[in-house]
Amino acid sequence: MSEGPLWDTGRVTVPTEATLPGLTARPGRPFGVYVHVPFCATRCGYCDFNTYTPAELGGANPQGWLEALRTELRLAAAHLGVAPQVQTVFVGGGTPSLLGADGLVAVLDAVRHNFTVAPGAEVTTEANPESTSPQFFARLRAAGFTRLSLGMQSTAPHVLAALDRVHSPGRALDAAREARVQGFDHVSIDLIYGTPGETDDDLMRSADAAVAAGVDHISAYALIVEDGTALARRVRRGELPAPDDDVLARRYELLDARLADAGFDWYEVSNWARPGGRCLHNVGYWEGGEWWGAGPGAHGYVDATRWWNVKHPNAYAETLARGALPVADFEQLDADTSHTEDVMLRVRLRSGLPSALLSAPERLRAARAVDDGLLRRDGERLVLTDRGRLLADAVVRDLLS
Repeated sequence: MSEGPLWDTGRVTVPTEATLPGLTARPGRPFGVYVHVPFCATRCGYCDFNTYTPAELGGANPQGWLEALRTELRLAAAHLGVAPQVQTVFVGGGTPSLLGADGLVAVLDAVRHNFTVAPGAEVTTEANPESTSPQFFARLRAAGFTRLSLGMQSTAPHVLAALDRVHSPGRALDAAREARVQGFDHVSIDLIYGTPGETDDDLMRSADAAVAAGVDHISAYALIVEDGTALARRVRRGELPAPDDDVLARRYELLDARLADAGFDWYEVSNWARPGGRCLHNVGYWEGGEWWGAGPGAHGYVDATRWWNVKHPNAYAETLARGALPVADFEQLDADTSHTEDVMLRVRLRSGLPSALLSAPERLRAARAVDDGLLRRDGERLVLTDRGRLLADAVVRDLLS
Protein backbone atom coordinates (compact mmCIF):
# COMPACT_ATOMS: atom_id res chain seq x y z
CA MET A 1 0.00 0.00 0.00
CA SER A 2 1.41 3.29 -1.03
CA GLU A 3 1.98 5.98 1.51
CA GLY A 4 0.84 9.31 0.17
CA PRO A 5 -1.76 12.06 0.06
CA LEU A 6 -5.40 11.52 -0.84
CA TRP A 7 -7.28 14.45 -2.34
CA ASP A 8 -11.03 14.91 -2.06
CA THR A 9 -11.71 18.60 -2.55
CA GLY A 10 -13.48 20.66 -5.14
CA ARG A 11 -11.23 21.67 -7.99
CA VAL A 12 -11.27 23.71 -11.14
CA THR A 13 -9.19 21.89 -13.74
CA VAL A 14 -7.16 24.02 -16.10
CA PRO A 15 -7.27 22.73 -19.70
CA THR A 16 -3.80 21.82 -20.82
CA GLU A 17 -1.92 19.99 -23.53
CA ALA A 18 0.53 18.36 -21.14
CA THR A 19 2.35 21.65 -20.62
CA LEU A 20 2.97 22.79 -17.06
CA PRO A 21 3.30 26.49 -16.27
CA GLY A 22 6.63 27.68 -14.97
CA LEU A 23 7.24 26.43 -11.44
CA THR A 24 9.43 27.83 -8.68
CA ALA A 25 9.70 25.89 -5.45
CA ARG A 26 8.83 28.08 -2.49
CA PRO A 27 11.70 28.70 -0.05
CA GLY A 28 11.39 27.29 3.44
CA ARG A 29 9.17 24.34 2.51
CA PRO A 30 10.39 20.75 2.51
CA PHE A 31 10.87 19.32 -0.97
CA GLY A 32 10.66 15.66 -1.91
CA VAL A 33 10.71 13.39 -4.93
CA TYR A 34 8.12 10.63 -5.28
CA VAL A 35 8.75 7.89 -7.86
CA HIS A 36 5.88 5.63 -8.88
CA VAL A 37 6.72 2.07 -9.95
CA PRO A 38 3.62 0.75 -11.75
CA PHE A 39 4.43 -2.97 -11.75
CA CYS A 40 2.84 -5.77 -9.69
CA ALA A 41 3.13 -9.54 -10.04
CA THR A 42 -0.60 -9.91 -9.29
CA ARG A 43 -3.42 -7.51 -8.49
CA CYS A 44 -4.75 -7.58 -4.94
CA GLY A 45 -8.53 -7.69 -4.77
CA TYR A 46 -8.90 -4.43 -2.83
CA CYS A 47 -6.37 -2.34 -4.77
CA ASP A 48 -7.32 0.50 -7.12
CA PHE A 49 -3.83 2.01 -7.45
CA ASN A 50 -2.30 2.72 -10.84
CA THR A 51 -0.55 -0.63 -11.18
CA TYR A 52 -0.24 -3.25 -13.91
CA THR A 53 0.40 -6.98 -13.98
CA PRO A 54 2.45 -8.49 -16.83
CA ALA A 55 -0.76 -9.43 -18.66
CA GLU A 56 -1.96 -5.82 -18.53
CA LEU A 57 1.20 -4.08 -19.68
CA GLY A 58 0.92 -4.49 -23.42
CA GLY A 59 4.65 -4.37 -24.06
CA ALA A 60 5.83 -2.03 -21.30
CA ASN A 61 8.70 -3.34 -19.20
CA PRO A 62 10.78 -2.18 -16.23
CA GLN A 63 13.81 -1.30 -18.33
CA GLY A 64 11.79 0.90 -20.68
CA TRP A 65 10.08 2.48 -17.67
CA LEU A 66 13.47 3.24 -16.08
CA GLU A 67 14.74 4.94 -19.23
CA ALA A 68 11.57 7.04 -19.39
CA LEU A 69 11.93 7.90 -15.69
CA ARG A 70 15.47 9.16 -16.26
CA THR A 71 14.14 11.41 -19.00
CA GLU A 72 11.33 12.74 -16.82
CA LEU A 73 13.68 13.56 -13.95
CA ARG A 74 16.02 15.40 -16.36
CA LEU A 75 13.11 17.41 -17.77
CA ALA A 76 11.79 18.04 -14.26
CA ALA A 77 15.04 19.56 -13.06
CA ALA A 78 15.17 21.75 -16.16
CA HIS A 79 11.53 22.82 -15.71
CA LEU A 80 12.20 23.90 -12.13
CA GLY A 81 15.18 25.99 -13.18
CA VAL A 82 17.04 26.05 -9.89
CA ALA A 83 15.98 22.68 -8.51
CA PRO A 84 15.54 22.74 -4.72
CA GLN A 85 17.51 20.46 -2.46
CA VAL A 86 15.70 17.19 -1.90
CA GLN A 87 15.03 16.25 1.73
CA THR A 88 13.10 13.05 1.06
CA VAL A 89 12.82 10.44 -1.69
CA PHE A 90 9.99 7.90 -1.71
CA VAL A 91 9.76 5.03 -4.19
CA GLY A 92 6.23 3.63 -4.15
CA GLY A 93 3.90 1.58 -6.25
CA GLY A 94 2.93 -0.91 -7.28
CA THR A 95 5.72 -3.17 -6.12
CA PRO A 96 9.07 -1.37 -6.30
CA SER A 97 10.93 -4.45 -5.06
CA LEU A 98 10.07 -6.20 -8.34
CA LEU A 99 12.79 -4.01 -9.86
CA GLY A 100 15.32 -5.86 -7.74
CA ALA A 101 18.03 -4.16 -5.74
CA ASP A 102 19.95 -3.06 -8.83
CA GLY A 103 16.83 -1.50 -10.34
CA LEU A 104 16.03 0.44 -7.18
CA VAL A 105 19.61 1.64 -6.90
CA ALA A 106 19.33 2.82 -10.52
CA VAL A 107 16.21 4.79 -9.57
CA LEU A 108 18.03 6.50 -6.70
CA ASP A 109 21.02 7.20 -8.95
CA ALA A 110 18.66 8.86 -11.46
CA VAL A 111 17.27 11.12 -8.73
CA ARG A 112 20.77 12.03 -7.56
CA HIS A 113 21.94 12.69 -11.11
CA ASN A 114 19.26 15.34 -11.63
CA PHE A 115 18.64 16.74 -8.14
CA THR A 116 20.80 17.58 -5.16
CA VAL A 117 19.83 15.15 -2.42
CA ALA A 118 20.53 16.63 1.01
CA PRO A 119 23.02 14.91 3.30
CA GLY A 120 21.07 12.71 5.67
CA ALA A 121 17.98 12.73 3.46
CA GLU A 122 15.29 10.15 4.15
CA VAL A 123 15.20 7.66 1.25
CA THR A 124 12.33 5.14 1.37
CA THR A 125 11.18 2.30 -0.80
CA GLU A 126 8.10 0.16 -0.49
CA ALA A 127 8.63 -3.58 -0.83
CA ASN A 128 6.57 -6.72 -1.13
CA PRO A 129 8.03 -9.18 1.40
CA GLU A 130 8.09 -12.02 -1.15
CA SER A 131 10.45 -10.11 -3.45
CA THR A 132 13.09 -9.35 -0.81
CA SER A 133 16.06 -11.11 0.76
CA PRO A 134 18.96 -10.26 3.10
CA GLN A 135 21.12 -9.55 0.03
CA PHE A 136 18.44 -7.23 -1.37
CA PHE A 137 18.37 -5.22 1.87
CA ALA A 138 22.15 -5.08 2.14
CA ARG A 139 22.47 -3.70 -1.39
CA LEU A 140 19.82 -1.01 -0.78
CA ARG A 141 21.33 0.06 2.52
CA ALA A 142 24.80 0.35 1.00
CA ALA A 143 23.39 2.51 -1.82
CA GLY A 144 21.83 5.02 0.57
CA PHE A 145 18.27 3.86 1.20
CA THR A 146 17.40 4.65 4.82
CA ARG A 147 13.83 3.44 5.27
CA LEU A 148 11.66 0.51 4.19
CA SER A 149 7.89 0.16 4.05
CA LEU A 150 6.71 -3.45 3.97
CA GLY A 151 3.20 -4.46 3.02
CA MET A 152 1.99 -7.09 5.50
CA GLN A 153 -1.71 -6.25 5.98
CA SER A 154 -2.27 -9.20 8.36
CA THR A 155 -0.71 -12.36 9.76
CA ALA A 156 -4.02 -14.23 9.51
CA PRO A 157 -4.08 -16.55 6.44
CA HIS A 158 -7.85 -16.19 5.95
CA VAL A 159 -7.56 -12.38 5.99
CA LEU A 160 -4.76 -12.44 3.41
CA ALA A 161 -6.87 -14.76 1.28
CA ALA A 162 -9.84 -12.37 1.41
CA LEU A 163 -7.52 -9.55 0.27
CA ASP A 164 -5.94 -11.70 -2.48
CA ARG A 165 -2.51 -11.17 -0.95
CA VAL A 166 0.00 -13.75 -2.17
CA HIS A 167 2.72 -13.57 0.51
CA SER A 168 2.89 -16.08 3.34
CA PRO A 169 1.76 -14.79 6.77
CA GLY A 170 5.22 -14.79 8.32
CA ARG A 171 7.31 -13.51 5.42
CA ALA A 172 6.78 -9.80 6.16
CA LEU A 173 8.00 -10.33 9.73
CA ASP A 174 11.09 -12.19 8.55
CA ALA A 175 11.75 -9.42 6.01
CA ALA A 176 11.52 -6.75 8.72
CA ARG A 177 14.05 -8.61 10.85
CA GLU A 178 16.37 -9.14 7.88
CA ALA A 179 16.25 -5.44 7.05
CA ARG A 180 17.12 -4.52 10.62
CA VAL A 181 20.09 -6.90 10.59
CA GLN A 182 21.31 -5.29 7.34
CA GLY A 183 21.41 -1.84 8.95
CA PHE A 184 17.94 -0.33 8.42
CA ASP A 185 17.00 1.60 11.54
CA HIS A 186 13.66 2.62 10.07
CA VAL A 187 11.29 -0.14 8.98
CA SER A 188 7.54 0.29 8.61
CA ILE A 189 4.79 -2.32 8.31
CA ASP A 190 1.35 -1.69 6.79
CA LEU A 191 -1.77 -3.21 8.32
CA ILE A 192 -5.35 -3.27 7.04
CA TYR A 193 -8.21 -3.78 9.48
CA GLY A 194 -11.87 -4.55 8.93
CA THR A 195 -11.44 -7.24 6.27
CA PRO A 196 -14.44 -9.60 6.07
CA GLY A 197 -13.73 -12.59 8.31
CA GLU A 198 -11.18 -10.76 10.46
CA THR A 199 -11.64 -10.87 14.24
CA ASP A 200 -10.40 -8.55 16.95
CA ASP A 201 -7.87 -11.22 17.93
CA ASP A 202 -6.62 -11.48 14.34
CA LEU A 203 -5.80 -7.78 14.35
CA MET A 204 -4.17 -7.87 17.79
CA ARG A 205 -1.99 -10.81 16.80
CA SER A 206 -0.93 -8.96 13.65
CA ALA A 207 -0.05 -5.83 15.63
CA ASP A 208 1.86 -7.81 18.26
CA ALA A 209 3.81 -9.63 15.56
CA ALA A 210 4.75 -6.36 13.85
CA VAL A 211 5.96 -4.88 17.13
CA ALA A 212 7.95 -8.03 17.95
CA ALA A 213 9.66 -7.83 14.55
CA GLY A 214 11.39 -4.63 15.70
CA VAL A 215 9.80 -2.11 13.35
CA ASP A 216 9.66 1.54 14.41
CA HIS A 217 6.62 2.55 12.33
CA ILE A 218 3.19 1.06 11.68
CA SER A 219 0.57 2.35 9.26
CA ALA A 220 -2.95 0.95 9.68
CA TYR A 221 -5.82 1.62 7.31
CA ALA A 222 -9.49 0.71 7.50
CA LEU A 223 -10.47 -1.44 4.55
CA ILE A 224 -12.23 0.62 1.89
CA VAL A 225 -14.19 -1.12 -0.84
CA GLU A 226 -13.14 0.83 -3.93
CA ASP A 227 -15.35 0.84 -7.02
CA GLY A 228 -14.03 -1.27 -9.86
CA THR A 229 -12.01 -3.67 -7.69
CA ALA A 230 -12.45 -7.43 -7.38
CA LEU A 231 -13.38 -6.90 -3.74
CA ALA A 232 -16.17 -4.51 -4.72
CA ARG A 233 -17.56 -7.07 -7.14
CA ARG A 234 -17.55 -9.76 -4.44
CA VAL A 235 -19.32 -7.47 -1.99
CA ARG A 236 -21.88 -6.50 -4.63
CA ARG A 237 -22.59 -10.18 -5.34
CA GLY A 238 -23.06 -10.86 -1.64
CA GLU A 239 -20.05 -13.15 -1.38
CA LEU A 240 -18.49 -10.94 1.29
CA PRO A 241 -20.04 -8.43 3.70
CA ALA A 242 -19.13 -4.75 3.43
CA PRO A 243 -16.96 -3.40 6.28
CA ASP A 244 -19.01 -2.33 9.29
CA ASP A 245 -18.34 1.21 10.58
CA ASP A 246 -18.83 0.24 14.23
CA VAL A 247 -16.44 -2.67 13.85
CA LEU A 248 -13.87 -0.42 12.16
CA ALA A 249 -14.10 2.08 15.02
CA ARG A 250 -13.63 -0.64 17.65
CA ARG A 251 -10.67 -2.13 15.79
CA TYR A 252 -9.03 1.29 15.55
CA GLU A 253 -9.39 1.83 19.30
CA LEU A 254 -8.01 -1.62 20.08
CA LEU A 255 -5.06 -1.09 17.76
CA ASP A 256 -4.29 2.37 19.11
CA ALA A 257 -4.27 1.10 22.70
CA ARG A 258 -2.08 -1.89 21.86
CA LEU A 259 0.46 0.23 19.97
CA ALA A 260 0.55 2.86 22.71
CA ASP A 261 1.35 0.13 25.24
CA ALA A 262 4.23 -0.96 22.97
CA GLY A 263 5.76 2.54 22.85
CA PHE A 264 4.27 3.78 19.58
CA ASP A 265 2.66 7.23 19.45
CA TRP A 266 0.17 8.26 16.79
CA TYR A 267 1.43 11.22 14.79
CA GLU A 268 -1.22 11.10 12.06
CA VAL A 269 -4.61 9.46 12.28
CA SER A 270 -3.47 6.30 10.45
CA ASN A 271 0.22 6.28 11.46
CA TRP A 272 2.11 5.37 14.63
CA ALA A 273 5.85 5.54 15.29
CA ARG A 274 8.46 5.05 17.96
CA PRO A 275 10.53 8.17 18.72
CA GLY A 276 12.39 9.20 15.56
CA GLY A 277 10.43 6.83 13.35
CA ARG A 278 8.01 9.18 11.57
CA CYS A 279 7.88 9.06 7.77
CA LEU A 280 9.27 12.49 6.91
CA HIS A 281 8.20 12.24 3.27
CA ASN A 282 4.55 11.89 4.23
CA VAL A 283 4.87 14.57 6.90
CA GLY A 284 5.95 16.84 4.07
CA TYR A 285 2.66 16.15 2.28
CA TRP A 286 0.59 16.85 5.40
CA GLU A 287 2.46 20.01 6.42
CA GLY A 288 2.31 21.80 3.09
CA GLY A 289 5.59 20.69 1.55
CA GLU A 290 6.25 20.37 -2.17
CA TRP A 291 7.34 17.44 -4.29
CA TRP A 292 7.91 16.26 -7.82
CA GLY A 293 5.90 13.15 -8.63
CA ALA A 294 7.61 11.04 -11.31
CA GLY A 295 6.32 7.95 -13.05
CA PRO A 296 3.02 6.89 -14.64
CA GLY A 297 0.05 8.41 -12.84
CA ALA A 298 2.21 10.17 -10.24
CA HIS A 299 1.00 13.46 -8.72
CA GLY A 300 3.25 16.42 -8.01
CA TYR A 301 2.77 19.74 -6.21
CA VAL A 302 4.96 22.82 -6.57
CA ASP A 303 4.21 26.55 -6.41
CA ALA A 304 0.45 26.11 -5.74
CA THR A 305 0.22 23.93 -8.87
CA ARG A 306 -0.74 20.29 -8.71
CA TRP A 307 -0.42 17.98 -11.70
CA TRP A 308 -0.83 14.33 -12.51
CA ASN A 309 0.94 12.25 -15.12
CA VAL A 310 -0.60 10.06 -17.80
CA LYS A 311 -1.38 6.68 -16.30
CA HIS A 312 -0.35 3.90 -18.63
CA PRO A 313 3.39 3.10 -18.82
CA ASN A 314 3.26 2.98 -22.63
CA ALA A 315 1.68 6.44 -22.94
CA TYR A 316 4.10 7.72 -20.30
CA ALA A 317 7.13 6.48 -22.22
CA GLU A 318 5.80 7.68 -25.58
CA THR A 319 5.25 11.21 -24.29
CA LEU A 320 8.75 11.40 -22.88
CA ALA A 321 10.22 10.03 -26.10
CA ARG A 322 8.82 13.16 -27.79
CA GLY A 323 10.71 15.30 -25.28
CA ALA A 324 7.62 16.43 -23.34
CA LEU A 325 6.78 16.05 -19.69
CA PRO A 326 4.13 13.30 -19.35
CA VAL A 327 1.54 15.56 -17.71
CA ALA A 328 -2.09 14.55 -18.23
CA ASP A 329 -3.47 17.70 -16.63
CA PHE A 330 -2.90 20.20 -13.83
CA GLU A 331 -4.72 22.60 -11.56
CA GLN A 332 -3.63 25.83 -9.92
CA LEU A 333 -4.96 26.07 -6.41
CA ASP A 334 -6.57 29.32 -5.36
CA ALA A 335 -6.43 30.61 -1.78
CA ASP A 336 -9.73 28.99 -0.78
CA THR A 337 -8.76 25.55 -2.07
CA SER A 338 -5.31 25.77 -0.50
CA HIS A 339 -6.92 26.70 2.81
CA THR A 340 -9.34 23.76 2.60
CA GLU A 341 -6.54 21.31 1.99
CA ASP A 342 -4.36 22.81 4.69
CA VAL A 343 -7.11 22.36 7.28
CA MET A 344 -8.01 18.89 5.97
CA LEU A 345 -4.45 17.60 6.28
CA ARG A 346 -3.13 19.39 9.35
CA VAL A 347 -6.08 18.52 11.55
CA ARG A 348 -5.15 14.83 11.13
CA LEU A 349 -1.74 15.40 12.75
CA ARG A 350 -0.98 14.99 16.42
CA SER A 351 0.91 18.28 16.21
CA GLY A 352 -2.49 19.79 15.48
CA LEU A 353 -4.02 22.59 13.46
CA PRO A 354 -2.76 26.12 14.25
CA SER A 355 -5.74 28.21 15.31
CA ALA A 356 -4.27 31.16 13.40
CA LEU A 357 -5.01 29.36 10.12
CA LEU A 358 -8.74 29.52 10.76
CA SER A 359 -11.12 32.32 9.89
CA ALA A 360 -13.29 33.86 12.62
CA PRO A 361 -16.33 31.69 11.71
CA GLU A 362 -14.12 28.60 11.60
CA ARG A 363 -12.75 29.39 15.05
CA LEU A 364 -16.31 29.52 16.38
CA ARG A 365 -17.02 26.12 14.84
CA ALA A 366 -13.75 24.82 16.32
CA ALA A 367 -14.89 26.01 19.75
CA ARG A 368 -18.06 23.95 19.35
CA ALA A 369 -15.95 20.91 18.40
CA VAL A 370 -13.94 21.45 21.60
CA ASP A 371 -17.16 21.59 23.61
CA ASP A 372 -18.34 18.39 21.87
CA GLY A 373 -15.14 16.59 22.84
CA LEU A 374 -13.83 16.20 19.28
CA LEU A 375 -10.95 18.68 19.53
CA ARG A 376 -8.81 19.85 22.42
CA ARG A 377 -6.69 22.95 22.75
CA ASP A 378 -2.93 22.57 23.02
CA GLY A 379 -1.65 26.12 23.32
CA GLU A 380 -2.42 27.80 20.02
CA ARG A 381 -3.20 24.52 18.28
CA LEU A 382 -6.27 22.34 17.96
CA VAL A 383 -5.70 18.58 18.29
CA LEU A 384 -8.12 15.74 17.67
CA THR A 385 -9.23 13.88 20.78
CA ASP A 386 -9.40 10.08 20.77
CA ARG A 387 -13.08 10.34 19.84
CA GLY A 388 -12.29 13.03 17.29
CA ARG A 389 -9.86 10.73 15.47
CA LEU A 390 -12.72 8.32 14.80
CA LEU A 391 -14.69 11.19 13.26
CA ALA A 392 -11.84 13.13 11.64
CA ASP A 393 -13.54 13.56 8.27
CA ALA A 394 -16.69 14.87 9.94
CA VAL A 395 -14.64 17.28 12.05
CA VAL A 396 -13.08 18.69 8.87
CA ARG A 397 -16.45 19.06 7.18
CA ASP A 398 -17.89 20.88 10.19
CA LEU A 399 -14.91 23.24 10.46
CA LEU A 400 -15.14 24.20 6.80
CA SER A 401 -18.92 24.22 6.37
